[in-house]
Amino acid sequence: MASATAGDAAEDFDIGRIDEVIHGRVRLGIMAYLSGVGTADFNELKTRLQATDGNLSVHLRKLEEAGFVEVTKSFQGRKPLTRATMTEAGRDAFVAYLDAMSGLVGAR
Repeated sequence: MASATAGDAAEDFDIGRIDEVIHGRVRLGIMAYLSGVGTADFNELKTRLQATDGNLSVHLRKLEEAGFVEVTKSFQGRKPLTRATMTEAGRDAFVAYLDAMSGLVGAR
C-alpha cells in the first residue's frame, strides 16, 4: 500500500503546472499582497516588496500583459498616482498557482 501512495505522489508531481508569470519573487509578492488588499498604489507596493521603481514597474507590466493586474494612472492633485488592482483572471491564476504549489508540496 505504501508503494501505491508513493506512486500516486510521483504522478501528482508536475512542475509544469507552476505559472511562470506569477512565480517570480516580486510578481508573487505583488499577487499575494493584492489578493489581500485588492488595490494598492505604486509606492505602497514598492515599500511592502522592498523593490526599486524600475524593478516594480517591470514586474507590474508583466502581470498586466498577462491580464492578471490592471494598472491605472491618474493624478492626485499634481502628483501622479499609479494603482494596481488584481483582475478576476489574476485571482483565478493566483488560486491555481497556490493549488499547484500545494500539490507539489503534498506530492512528496
